[in-house]
Amino acid sequence: MRLVLRRGTVVSADTPPPAGEQRLVVAIDGAERAAVADVGAVGPSQAGDDVVVNAQAVDLRLGSGGFDIVHVNLTRGLGGSGVPGAHVMKLNYSSLQHAVLPVEQELDDPAPAAREEVPGRVGVFGLHGQLAPIAWAIAQAAAAAAGAGAARAGYVQTAGGALPGGHSRVVTELLDRGLLTGHLTAGPTYGGRDGEAITTIGAIDHAIAVLGWDIVLCGPGPGILGSGSRLGHGGMAALDTAHAALALGHDTVLCARMSAGDPRERHRGLSHHSATVLGLLLQPVTVAVPAGFVPPDDHGFHAWPALATDLDGYVASGLPARTMGRDAADDEAFFRAALACGLHLGTPLAAD
Repeated sequence: MRLVLRRGTVVSADTPPPAGEQRLVVAIDGAERAAVADVGAVGPSQAGDDVVVNAQAVDLRLGSGGFDIVHVNLTRGLGGSGVPGAHVMKLNYSSLQHAVLPVEQELDDPAPAAREEVPGRVGVFGLHGQLAPIAWAIAQAAAAAAGAGAARAGYVQTAGGALPGGHSRVVTELLDRGLLTGHLTAGPTYGGRDGEAITTIGAIDHAIAVLGWDIVLCGPGPGILGSGSRLGHGGMAALDTAHAALALGHDTVLCARMSAGDPRERHRGLSHHSATVLGLLLQPVTVAVPAGFVPPDDHGFHAWPALATDLDGYVASGLPARTMGRDAADDEAFFRAALACGLHLGTPLAAD
């Protein structure tokens, strides 16, 4: 393995956010290429800056690529000082290692088992495109439950997709709209608005016991690792996440990945990603599905409530309604499955 690094000059740069990503155009060997810079990691860039970018994704023409990633800004990015008092490393023993203040150390109890457990609900999904319809449907369910009050739903970003917490513009939009109450990054992911967790189970525990979230939505960032094999894909992170939530005693709901428009047979109907996770789980979970879906006979171990979903309402909300290049009209099953998950999560437990 060797990093595919190229040196270039920033041609143009948008206004950098305080955190998250800055979009750039970088000239490399006379050609202009799109690039992004993680401002929290490498600082802001300006036109004329001398930068080194990782060009691997663009060179491989990966669907999750389309841009180079700034590895270091040689002009103004060498004065970083890190987070004061931090000593726990993320991306440790790589050139991108950096110290964080993990949320797990904020729990004062020496023995977590000794404190009163707070019951919560955990929604587990395997593809980032499911997050927005889940969050929207949670809000719709809460609004329909008279006197129930709005549920506080937050997002724990897990492994399986993009690692930088600022890479998802959808998360920013959901936070701005009040559809998410917070964002934690867990495991190798980093840069969460509300903190960093060493483990996913630590993030779930902190979100419910300390931050007071009613619902914790756990899943990968944008993009997904995949090999086409049964076990070699980012969706398998859902298996560990579901087991973590179950071990903590929380009501656990798995969002089924479904499709009626995916050209790959393995993802038609109930995707093999979801089917594999459901087949390997050691305890039953709830899999809320769209009305009319018939659960497979070999997954009767789990609960499969069927719910009517408002796809038109979701599309009208203006939230992202495309997956893998397909509009909601071309793949209703994908969005309806995520909406069913959110609707179930947002319905108060007493009304289940």
